[in-house]
Formats: sequence, structure tokens, C-alpha cells
Amino acid sequence: MRDQRIGFIGLGNVGSQLAGNLLRHGVNLAVRDIDPERVAPLVARGARSATSARELAAGVDVVITCLPSPAICAAVMEEADGVLAGLSRGALWLEMSTTDHAEVCRLAARVVECGGTALECPVSGGCHRAASGNISIFAGGTRAAFERALPLLAILGQRILHTGALGTASQLKVLTNYLCTVHLAALAEALTVARVAGLDLNTAYEAIRISSGNSFVHETESQVILNGSRDINFTMDLVIKDVGLFDALARRLGVPLELSPLVLEIFRDGARRFGGRELSPNIIRRLEEACDVQVLGSGFPAQLVDEDVKVPGYEVVPRRA
Repeated sequence: MRDQRIGFIGLGNVGSQLAGNLLRHGVNLAVRDIDPERVAPLVARGARSATSARELAAGVDVVITCLPSPAICAAVMEEADGVLAGLSRGALWLEMSTTDHAEVCRLAARVVECGGTALECPVSGGCHRAASGNISIFAGGTRAAFERALPLLAILGQRILHTGALGTASQLKVLTNYLCTVHLAALAEALTVARVAGLDLNTAYEAIRISSGNSFVHETESQVILNGSRDINFTMDLVIKDVGLFDALARRLGVPLELSPLVLEIFRDGARRFGGRELSPNIIRRLEEACDVQVLGSGFPAQLVDEDVKVPGYEVVPRRA
């Protein structure tokens, strides 16, 4: 990958970590974000700064976008000084945002019209795993595009799943984010009940961890809940966006969901009370305030750090009969 020029647009909590991984591996990297404070640390480490998405796209072989909403991604791609205006023939677009599957397919068609190739590559596993390069990546698109991108994806992540045609990865990503949110809401209730019952919360954490009630969300987000920082680098407005995408998909398909609308309303209520930029694990504050308690343990970290050694990324092959 070192002979290829990579451009990265969107240096938020996840994007900045992914871009940092590329720099650690000696990749020739250009970056773009509307916030100069997001750009500066990466430039100090050797990245080039682009003044527009068009300028960035014109000077690279691969354009990666990691943006907070479908609307923002469409603007970055389609505005007058956007990616499509500068995209070189033969370039590869990797969309790593959590987005609407129909929208990513629409933009991918425009990339193809410009002579490029598109692959959707949303990530899952949290900022701490994005930082270490051990995050999981779903990749939707042609097999040829997937194999072309695989060496780069193996730097960015650990477990890489080719999900099939364009649109499938985005559908799976919002499905997994929905499940994560359900687990978080349930854990907030379980931990609050444990607190009101007078149980030791360190013991409660371990009981859940070693039981059938365990989950990835418990092993990660419960720790920052019990620390009190609630800092998972993810906010309530992003939860509402992601679960909203899942809920909209289900409604389009005519699936009569019951939990999804309820969980969505829980987080909308949290955003009304505490603000959309409130950290998502602080959804437990609704219950803390209702019960006049603080749900805290001792010895838990304020932020998560992935202590696993980075291993070369590899393709995960689905089980078949």
C-alpha cells in the first residue's frame, strides 16, 4: 500500500483513529476535515492537508470517507468542490460511515459514472479498537473491489467480512448498532436495579460478565458507566441516527418491530433531557435521577484501551452448510 496515495475525509472520533493507523504503517496520506484542530495532529505526524474534498480526491488513488450522517456524506461527495468533482479515473472510494444503504448505492453509482470503483466499509468495535487497528470491517461491493481494497482494510482492521453486494454492509452495520443500543439500554436498567437493591456493583459487573447475560457492550460500556466518565466517544445524537436508520429499514420492509421504536424513544428522551451531544452511556442518568442514586463501582477505567496486539487483518468467511 505504500506506493498508493490515500485520502481520508472525516476525522471524528473513529476517523481520526483510522487515519492514524494508516500513518503508523507508512501510508502516503492526505486528510480533510472542516475542523482544523482535527487535521493538525495528523499533519504533525506526516499527513498532507487538503483545502477541499475536490483537491484531496484529485491527488490520490483511494478516497476514504468517514462522516457522521448520510446528508453530510452526500454533500462532501457531490458539492461543487466535492469528491466527485476531483475523482480520478480508476480511483477507489471506500465509504466507512454508518449510512443508509440506498444512499450509499446511489453515490456508488455516481462514482462509477466518474470512472471509479466503490466499496462500502463500515466499521464496528468502538474507538479503542479503531485506535489499535483491531476493529471489525464489513465490506459490501463486488468481489474484485473487495480484493483490491483488502490490503488496505487489513491495516485498518482485524476481522474483515465481505457481505456481498453494495448496500448489504450498511444494512448489517445498522443492525449491529441497533443490537448494541438494546444491550446498552438493558444494562442501564440492570445496573440501576442492582444499585437500588444494595448489591455491590463490582460484584454485579463480574456476575454479568461470567454469565449468559454477558455481551461485548457489557465488557466495554459497563466499565465506563461504573467509572462515572461514561466516555465511550459516542453520543446520543449518533445513537438516534443509527437506530433511526435501522427502524426506517424495518418499516420499509414491513417488519412490525416492537423493541426498536421503544429504544429509539428512550434515547430521544435522553437527548431532550441532556442534549444530543451527551455521551450515549449516560442514558443511565434517566434512571439515576428517577431513583436518586448514582450507579458507580470502583477501579474501572475512565476510557477504554485495546490492549490486544495488532495482528494482520484477515477475511472472515461465513459458515455454510
